[in-house]
Amino acid sequence: MNKREVGTQYEYRAADFLRKHGYEIIHRNFRCRIGEIDLIAKSEGYLCFIEVKYRSNTYHGFPAEAVNIRKIMKIHRTAQYYMLINQIPQHTPCRFDVVVILNGEFTLLKNAFEGV
Repeated sequence: MNKREVGTQYEYRAADFLRKHGYEIIHRNFRCRIGEIDLIAKSEGYLCFIEVKYRSNTYHGFPAEAVNIRKIMKIHRTAQYYMLINQIPQHTPCRFDVVVILNGEFTLLKNAFEGV
């Protein structure tokens, strides 16, 4: 499998993981010219924009380290565009979560961009 196929496989597994934690998945792989959001879901009254990061080991660093400020800004702008084209009101409570997958273990980081 190439990297895209592996990534897609883990995004599906992450979606299942999130469903088990009460998330309602409403969109997968939202793409536009601005960027991409892996999963969009509803949870606890929030519209959640979710980045999925997978690593089989830590040779290239921990998965969460790949979500740097540049990536955060791109996801944020893409989320704003998603809300605009889907006519979602600006005052809608939103959250940016990250699902980290390392050695088959899933970790959910809620509100991962807070303070950034």
